[in-house]
Amino acid sequence: MLARAARLAAALAALSAVTASAEPLRSPPTRRDDVVDDYFGTKVPDPYRWLEDDRSPETETWVKAQNAATRAFLDAIPERAAIRARLERLWDYERFAPPVKRGGRYFYERNAGLQNQAVLYVADGLDAPPRVLLDPNALSTDGTVALHGWAPSEDGTLLAYGVSDAGSDWITWKVRRVEDGKDLPDEVRWSKFSGAAWKHDGSGFFYARYDAPKDAAERTGVNKDHQLWFHAIGTAQDQDRLVFRRASEPEWYLDAGVTDDGRFLVVTASKGTNPETAVFVADLSRGETAPAPLLDAMDAAYHVIGNDGGTLYVLTNKDAPRKRLVAIARDAPRAPWRTVIPEGKARDVLEGVAHVGGRLVATWMRDAHSELEVFTAAGRRLTRVQLPTLGTVAEVQGRFDDPEAFFLFTGFTQPSAVHRLDVGSGNTTVFRAPKVDFDPARYETRQVFYRSKDGTRIPMFLVHRRGLKLDGSHPTLLYGYGGFDIALTPTFSVARIAWLELGGVYAVANLRGGGEYGKAWYDAGRLAKKQNVFDDFIAAAEWLVANGYTSSSRLAVNGGSNGGLLVGAVLTQRPELFGAAVPEVGVLDMLRFHRFTVGWGWKSDYGSSETKEGFEILRRYSPLHNVRPGTRYPATLVLTADHDDRVVPAHSFKFTAALQAAQAGDAPILARIETRAGHSAGTPTSKLIEARADVYAFLVRVLGVKVPTTFVRAATPAAPSHSLPAVRTRG
Repeated sequence: MLARAARLAAALAALSAVTASAEPLRSPPTRRDDVVDDYFGTKVPDPYRWLEDDRSPETETWVKAQNAATRAFLDAIPERAAIRARLERLWDYERFAPPVKRGGRYFYERNAGLQNQAVLYVADGLDAPPRVLLDPNALSTDGTVALHGWAPSEDGTLLAYGVSDAGSDWITWKVRRVEDGKDLPDEVRWSKFSGAAWKHDGSGFFYARYDAPKDAAERTGVNKDHQLWFHAIGTAQDQDRLVFRRASEPEWYLDAGVTDDGRFLVVTASKGTNPETAVFVADLSRGETAPAPLLDAMDAAYHVIGNDGGTLYVLTNKDAPRKRLVAIARDAPRAPWRTVIPEGKARDVLEGVAHVGGRLVATWMRDAHSELEVFTAAGRRLTRVQLPTLGTVAEVQGRFDDPEAFFLFTGFTQPSAVHRLDVGSGNTTVFRAPKVDFDPARYETRQVFYRSKDGTRIPMFLVHRRGLKLDGSHPTLLYGYGGFDIALTPTFSVARIAWLELGGVYAVANLRGGGEYGKAWYDAGRLAKKQNVFDDFIAAAEWLVANGYTSSSRLAVNGGSNGGLLVGAVLTQRPELFGAAVPEVGVLDMLRFHRFTVGWGWKSDYGSSETKEGFEILRRYSPLHNVRPGTRYPATLVLTADHDDRVVPAHSFKFTAALQAAQAGDAPILARIETRAGHSAGTPTSKLIEARADVYAFLVRVLGVKVPTTFVRAATPAAPSHSLPAVRTRG
């Protein structure tokens, strides 16, 4: 082991010498082992298995060598300084989340601009001055400790808040008094994928957790057996009460909530990331402590959004692939259900419903963008809410007995603004609207439709400057995801604004496997049909070239997590179609993904190499196993993070090594490995800016982008001026 580490250390030293002499960059060497697995009689080499041990000295040395090579390349790009400066200036704007109202108080998050983490504020009323309740920036010197969920008690006097370190999914819950901002001694550890749900008497909260990991395996060890517990305020965690657990179902995820009236504890169980769920309910008003089955067949997706006495409102795709809202009697769940809001038209998905002020606020997704409507509790449509433009409604917050709701509205060139909705009239006013240093009138958003390989009609959003000449010359960034029933709808990003200002086109393809058109659309892009997703993305790239937006040499593809798999798959299937590829925190080893942390939960989308059929499907598209020596691959920048405990960095490490060894062309194959960061959540603003600066500098260099002089002028720093406004409605 010491000899191997010494060899890599020597490689790192040699790389430093190369950098100093400005010679052409060469990838650091990666040792190959003779590891071979037998899958149902098929021998599959895995020469970089040793990189799965992210704590070994040899892997750490390899990471340093890769980062040094990447920095040598990126830091030599003269345009990077202007790109970083422009990103920092763009990022320096106020951002707000919709307020949550409890006990007459309003709780909301705000980032002043360049703060690493958003700060939690509280105000005693809409017109009362806000005060800082919790500043996570004070919890670490580098901004890598993040607020990972929070929930005020029903009377607004206590706050349960979760913190995570270095981007980890692990959460430690604490409790703070709202009046004076002092923490109580309470501390709850080893929670993951969980919120906090208070009992209405303020005696404590429900949360989900795993057993404590063993033998320092908290970053890579398999997590199974999710459990629901109740923590009583003022007690130690070892006195917490186990509320719900199914030892026979170790692959269940559990989510808990308490209805707005405090009557029901609702526990939703899902198997991995499978969309089908089961619902268990306890009537707290009757003293019930063990949730009993309400809907436990796991034959469809069920989500309880509220109740009216003993009747529960449930959003489901049971007998409605694009979802409907039904009313189910808690004491007679097998009785015929009453449809409250029926399934919509062929292109409409009932994405969400909020029970606010005795009304039902419904968010529809139509061709991958939002519309908002208000219904009576009986399901009679009252009004369609006027939205500013084509965009996305998110985070609708409101209470069953309160006539106001708050929601975020955002679009590709529309910064996320918080709107207040009067559910009685359907009128909205702007509660918080940020000001960003760019002119949205210079850009336009279009939605086009193209045909995939099998003729399926696929939507795609295009964002670019107005009056774009379709001459095939424009650098284009094509983004996709295509999985887990997740829809890509218009959202704002200052990083994308920088790309547009660089003269780029930004494209988002709404691939099968997502949730854009309901269950059938999702099912058409998973398991044995996963190749449809890659075909859809390839067809999007071909359409952009054929219609004069760009050329293959100026086309880059990007995606993260499951989208990183997407980029890796199309990169290995059609390397000649792209000028650059940027896979981020990607699932790239499809034969071993289930062996780490919560990777087993993705079998619902991918299947598994544990079966012969699954192995044969996965091997056909697994990016790691489809890298071919002697191939000219496009310029590739692989992004990952050393503390990613969801998609472990071994995926990116092994893929990078394989791609570097196979590259027959001159295009660089680089890895950017962030330190003290995770899958994405909680990443400090400073790290986000540096990462995007590196990605865009990389694309500018490898795609041959000429940075406009107007961009350089816009990057000139200006003195920021932010003040915290009073919390009041602005119209």
